[in-house]
Amino acid sequence: MVRFAIVGGTTFVITNVVWYGLKLTVLDTKPITAQAIGIVVATIVSYVLSREWSFQTRGGREGAHEAALFFLVSAICVGINLMPTLVSRYVFGLQAPAVSLPVQELSDFFFGSIVGTLLAMVFRWWALKKFVFPDADVRPERGGGVAHLRAVKDDEDGRSSQVA
Repeated sequence: MVRFAIVGGTTFVITNVVWYGLKLTVLDTKPITAQAIGIVVATIVSYVLSREWSFQTRGGREGAHEAALFFLVSAICVGINLMPTLVSRYVFGLQAPAVSLPVQELSDFFFGSIVGTLLAMVFRWWALKKFVFPDADVRPERGGGVAHLRAVKDDEDGRSSQVA
């Protein structure tokens, strides 16, 4: 769970840097598109970190199938994450000129980054464990790219040797 949270925190920062970078420059009239691009960029990073670190001992699926399921779950999460921003802007009308620019930006951050991310995170945690990485302890845990070694007694001469 801690690793999942660290991956989530990292991708949260990536999402917001890309989203606000685009929203405040080239996509200033398309904030939802900017947010979606930020989420997609973070999703790619999330796949690598999730597969290789936070869910490294889980699996149970062939690589391409696992990746397809991950990106399907992530596509659903993009929709879940975008919904609060869409509702705040287009249902509640929390966008300029109806409200001031600081209120709009605060609303976007609260609904898009906080509420949307929390909703998507809960769904993602459940769906990744249930569908994408369903089986626990099917892959060996790696530490820094090196397999953990353990000593075993050799039956013939009583000496220990290292095995992965």
